[in-house]
Amino acid sequence: MKNTHHKIINRLRGTLTRAVCLATAAVLTACPAAVAASSQDGDPTVVQTRTGAIRGTVHEDHRLFQGIPYAAPPVGALRWGSPRPAAAWTGVRDATRPGQACAQDQDFIGDKPSMAEDCLFLNVTTPRHVKASDARPTPVMVWIHGGGFLGGSGAIYGAERLAAKGDVIVVTFNYRLNALGFLAHPALDGGPARHRSGNFGIEDQQAVLHWVRANAPAFGGDPHNVTIFGESAGGMSSCAHLTAPGSRGLFHRVIMQSGPCTLRWPWAPGTAGPQAETWRPKPRAQAQKQAIEIATAAGCGDLRTAAACLRAKPVSALLKAVGPHGLAPTYGGGVLPEDPVRQLASGRFTRVPVMHGITRDEHVTFQVGFDAEAGGPLPAAEYPAVLGNFLDLTKQENAKVIRRYPLRDYRGSTSWAMAATITDWAWACPAVEMNTLLSRHVPTYAFEFADRTAPWFKQAPPQSYPTGAYHAGELQYLFSRAYAGRALSTAQQRLSDQMIGYWTSFAHDGSPNGNQTAPVWPAYRPSDHQVMSLAPGEGGITTVNLDREHHCGFWRSLG
Repeated sequence: MKNTHHKIINRLRGTLTRAVCLATAAVLTACPAAVAASSQDGDPTVVQTRTGAIRGTVHEDHRLFQGIPYAAPPVGALRWGSPRPAAAWTGVRDATRPGQACAQDQDFIGDKPSMAEDCLFLNVTTPRHVKASDARPTPVMVWIHGGGFLGGSGAIYGAERLAAKGDVIVVTFNYRLNALGFLAHPALDGGPARHRSGNFGIEDQQAVLHWVRANAPAFGGDPHNVTIFGESAGGMSSCAHLTAPGSRGLFHRVIMQSGPCTLRWPWAPGTAGPQAETWRPKPRAQAQKQAIEIATAAGCGDLRTAAACLRAKPVSALLKAVGPHGLAPTYGGGVLPEDPVRQLASGRFTRVPVMHGITRDEHVTFQVGFDAEAGGPLPAAEYPAVLGNFLDLTKQENAKVIRRYPLRDYRGSTSWAMAATITDWAWACPAVEMNTLLSRHVPTYAFEFADRTAPWFKQAPPQSYPTGAYHAGELQYLFSRAYAGRALSTAQQRLSDQMIGYWTSFAHDGSPNGNQTAPVWPAYRPSDHQVMSLAPGEGGITTVNLDREHHCGFWRSLG
């Protein structure tokens, strides 16, 4: 039975990470002097960037410019190199279609697998009326997509409602993923890498922020009012930028969605293979060990020749060597000198206002993936042992957890019980910790997306338990084309408008409480753990005690 449990846990690990796929560059730009107002103010489809003119599309309430290169293609000798400046062009470049997504070997929701390395493109959405000659520039919001550092792209997030309703400019973009973005092999330190290896995807994100500082004025944007926001891996990236020296001064507010630096990811010690990783940044020694094992699996085990060998491998071979679990950022020298959690705890991070939150039922997304992989829900008789192994609990701790989360409370559904338990343990209680760390030093506005009737993905939802306010469920309320299977109801559309109001008000002045009719959102206080609960309907937006709602006192009692 023990071996069966381990097989189930290992399969769950891989499926959980796959379910995520169901988020110094100063040399890249000149100093942030404003780009001269272009002579194309009379033609709203054309903008003059630092590297050349682009032609996008104009719609009723917004302009859209897609597929803009923000860095040189990281190919050949520049594979695993820090981003370099994009080449300038003559004439007017077509910006009516997105660039290709960065290499990923799994279907991400809205994206197909890609083997592309020439992928460092961004997209800009502006309100229709905004132009370079405006006397008052418009705030800029830079979206960092999620996908477990394995998949995703900027183009699947339609930002037109966010831009038009919130009077902001929204930038979405691609960054290097998986082996090409986060391989921390010691043979890749130096050379085209300006820092130590392991964080090329984070360096790409910094390159975008430099591009925004140099080019925002050409679109009518304010380079001195930039909000970075992201979900899942994008939220984790946003947290990393709070502590990364190379990101300092490039942004002025942060929104983190479902990506707390304090996230727990349940890998039971002793049962994970060498490639099982968390989304959290990991220490360099661990990352290097994993990278050497990956290189060996790819046929590049000799440290003396590993760099050249790895650069000669096709992308497909590299992704296969990594396996389904992927990679994540690395701390300890280079882009991230220390563990971001340690820096947050000591107050050593960029002091800017922060919005931070989770969804009410985060783990449902991953539990659905496990059930699909396993061919059905976990048998009830195996629930206690699998949950205990999964969370690395002692026998006594496991007994307490089973009493706190008995199957009878979930209509006998092991899937629903697992989702509720792991939501509390892995997501909600770490979010409480994150809120507390942040609020000691900066204005912090905490939230929980709580629409438990949010439309599910385009795939059929599970029939035996509710999907609730699942991981990524809030994205369709902020973006169009955000992979939901059906349209929002009237009440949900109203919630969407209110959320867009909160998000963009925060981007304007650091507080979500702008000129809108939504309830006032209080700043977070560790004394009462009150966060804004975002749900549709009359009285749907209210405050809740996140700590109490998710039994965090119980989890603290387990140590």
